[in-house]
Amino acid sequence: MASYFIYSAAFIGLEASRVSVETDIASGLPKFTIVGLPDTAISESRDRVRAAIRNSGLQFPRTRITLNLAPADIKKQGPSYDLPIALSILLASGIVAAKQICHQTLFIGELALDGTLRPVQGVLLAALLAKDIGVESIVVPYENAQEASLVKSIKVIPANSLNEVILYLKGEHEIEPFVYKETTLTHTSVIDDMASIQGQEQAKRTLEITAAGGHNLLLSGPPGSGKTMLARSLPSILPTMTFDESLAVTKIRSVIASVSHHQKLVTQRPFRSPHHTSSSVSLIGGGAWPRPGEVSLAHQGVLFLDEFPEFTRAAIENLRQPLEDGVVTISRAAGTLEFPARFMLVAAMNPCPCGFISDPDKACVCTPHQVQRYSQKISGPVLDRIDLAVEVPRINFEKLTSTKENESSEIVRDRVEKTREVQRRRYKDTKMSINAELHGGYLKRFCQLDEESNTLMKQAMETMHLSARAFTRVLKVARTIADLAGDEALKINHLAEALQYRPRAKE
Repeated sequence: MASYFIYSAAFIGLEASRVSVETDIASGLPKFTIVGLPDTAISESRDRVRAAIRNSGLQFPRTRITLNLAPADIKKQGPSYDLPIALSILLASGIVAAKQICHQTLFIGELALDGTLRPVQGVLLAALLAKDIGVESIVVPYENAQEASLVKSIKVIPANSLNEVILYLKGEHEIEPFVYKETTLTHTSVIDDMASIQGQEQAKRTLEITAAGGHNLLLSGPPGSGKTMLARSLPSILPTMTFDESLAVTKIRSVIASVSHHQKLVTQRPFRSPHHTSSSVSLIGGGAWPRPGEVSLAHQGVLFLDEFPEFTRAAIENLRQPLEDGVVTISRAAGTLEFPARFMLVAAMNPCPCGFISDPDKACVCTPHQVQRYSQKISGPVLDRIDLAVEVPRINFEKLTSTKENESSEIVRDRVEKTREVQRRRYKDTKMSINAELHGGYLKRFCQLDEESNTLMKQAMETMHLSARAFTRVLKVARTIADLAGDEALKINHLAEALQYRPRAKE
């Protein structure tokens, strides 16, 4: 009898693909069929859509309805198709005659049984898709409007109910487009300030180097020495995110629906601290419908792995690719997806199972075999990808009760931001922005060694048995140390300090 289609979006990893919601109305016994690789949530939308249309004061067509989500070879999931399915049925059956050009609008939203619209995930990706394919506007639930408005060139139409959308399409109700309001990105409030950490001057120094260059850090020490507090203070000295960085983090959060629907932009650098019982999939990402894992949720921020050796061997080994490339590649039979994972790893561990082998005041009860087995849980390839390692000793009574005023996170962050600015200017003609991303020919260009430094590095290679990867990582850390000191050229003292922090496998 009639057919109609409108646009929606399918989400594949961190990308959105256009979906045409096509409805065909034919004579025959009443039947409602949805095809096009829908998941269970979409199949169940038949009952939600039928109830929402009826409770909105409209007549659900008692005919044969065939609804296709095209292209049919892309899997669709989630309740975000409820709104476009309902509108496509109403328009195809002639129950609603739209004056608006629906083919210039993308629709997304979940329907409640009473016809109200509920927020959904992936709205930012849908808005970016609308911009890419040249669609003029996007209709979203009101709670998602701020997120969609981050894409400034798209007209965002926020709606509260199916009835409101129908009246808008019929030209009987005007909905004011939601306009993005510029926000000045500022650093969020500090919870764990560096000033509250007593002693541990060397560990604080490595935290500053880590933050300034985007490096990876391993903290080792007896229980209660302050490893966790040090790690949790790292976000307080990280520089304020740029708009592009905030948008990238918001995009990831949008996919997993962990963004507050009233929050425009994620402005705080992520700090993820998964438990050591976390599975490899939850840490790296994946699943039947591949989703970002903890390493991607920590993108542009910090991934803190406490009790590092207690993670499963598989989970630790899976960190190799993201630590090296800054991305996670997940392959499935249907295709391959990439998730961004440019994070700073901060790992904390005890030096032995009981934790007291390095404690001068408490005896270790572990056997040599137990200590060796414990240390071997972290393989050489993983240790090779960590830039700095520092021992965090037990704090004595005098330092713990000292009234000496420590540097605040604000003071340290100011030095870090100045160092990051030096790096941005240096790498302005490249795709890099921080020293941790240095690679290939850029290392020779920006980390040139004089004769004295060459001699030191040659001796270090021979005595410390450094791999080629470890050699380049020493240069990257030395480059950051030089930047913090305001030196353009690498000097032997910068290299010496970087070598001092180099992680070493225990015999």
